Amino acid sequence: MTATAKRRAQAAATEGDPRWAAVLARDAGADGRFYYSVQSTGVYCRPSCAARQARPENVRFHASCADAERAGFRPCQRCKPDQPPLAQQHAQKVTAACRLIDSADTLPDLATLAAAVGLSRYHFHRLFKQHTGLTPKAYAAARRAERVRKGLQQHDTVTAAIFDAGFNANSRFYAQADAVLGMTPGDYRAGGARTVIRFAIGQCTLGAILVAQSERGVCAISLGDDAEALLHELQDRFPRAELIGGDAAFEQLVATVVGFVEAPALGLDLPLDVRGTAFQQRVWQALREIPPGETASYRDIARRIGAPQAVRAVAGACAANVLAVAIPCHRVVRTDGSLSGYRWGVARKQALLAREAKP
Repeated sequence: MTATAKRRAQAAATEGDPRWAAVLARDAGADGRFYYSVQSTGVYCRPSCAARQARPENVRFHASCADAERAGFRPCQRCKPDQPPLAQQHAQKVTAACRLIDSADTLPDLATLAAAVGLSRYHFHRLFKQHTGLTPKAYAAARRAERVRKGLQQHDTVTAAIFDAGFNANSRFYAQADAVLGMTPGDYRAGGARTVIRFAIGQCTLGAILVAQSERGVCAISLGDDAEALLHELQDRFPRAELIGGDAAFEQLVATVVGFVEAPALGLDLPLDVRGTAFQQRVWQALREIPPGETASYRDIARRIGAPQAVRAVAGACAANVLAVAIPCHRVVRTDGSLSGYRWGVARKQALLAREAKP
């Protein structure tokens, strides 16, 4: 076989290999699954390498970096295939920054955080938001709020909990306490004392349903098989709140919620008492924008809120939702369309979606 024929045969073999399509597409999803080398340059690369496209007759495929190096190739200096994938490097840098924020008494400024992980301010800010769904400042505020919630149950005074969480002035926390806690810090520390919550438990075709309402709006909609278990769950969330069984007017609100469960096309327009972190509230708002009869994946929601890397955090926010149907986390499915977990049972999720799919 002549040299020309050999080149043509090698080119044909490369172009017929499904891995070549990933190289042409610079598919980052293929990184780590295989590597390719280029005989004319003597280097090997990731599939996503942005270097000039190699001629197919010069390309060989390898299962690992070690295989490529044993064949006499050296790592590409552009895509650095012998180092962790870029997405993994970015995730590690963001994780390191989160640890710095978590351990700091006061929030380091953006320049300090960026320098600590070896990135420019702009690049760091963009990556941090992509991976967490929050800016560094918002992340720090959410973490401090979590520490306050824990501290209010551990410290002797509200002030001690606030300062221990990293707030350097009471006023800074009190300005956002209502959104974070849903009540004053003192009431939260007292387990919801002086908070009045009306509730009622009814039945629908999906089992027992509990609806609870604070002064701010509906604060819980729960589904289950055991009505008593639903009530215990509400009591655990507000151990010292004043729980009052609903009157006739409140029973009408429950009937409205039940009607929506049975016929989603009716819509549900009720004031809600939504309590969660800034990220959770962004996710929940995105869920409320999914029309009945449609679904979205966790990845879709992450993209919609501008945090494409925060898929797991989106799933966590869905799991934290306590307002069934009002915040329709049942409309979120896996990327392949299959059903994932649901706080109130996958069978109920499937039933809700089936009802919404009906014309």
